[in-house]
Amino acid sequence: MKFPYGISGFDTLVTEKYHYVDRTGHIPSLEEAGKQLLFLRPRRFGKSLLLSMLENYYDRNKADRFQELFGGLAIGKAPTAEHNRYFVLKWDFS
Repeated sequence: MKFPYGISGFDTLVTEKYHYVDRTGHIPSLEEAGKQLLFLRPRRFGKSLLLSMLENYYDRNKADRFQELFGGLAIGKAPTAEHNRYFVLKWDFS
């Protein structure tokens, strides 16, 4: 088991079989929470990984990889109607 220190790309984390604590079951709660969300967490708390996971979940361009990335996770067993529905524009200010 590889520990994903410093890896913030969800697709890399899953395809290269790093250890991942599945938090995808919270996606339905995020969809019901409202239009604007604010995540306040200290550094190295997985904010970038969370956004990468959401990018891969909602991006239409990654629909062909949905089963590969999410098939073994909680959201892969019961996806919401919103999965792979949007064009996602990623901005990285790091």
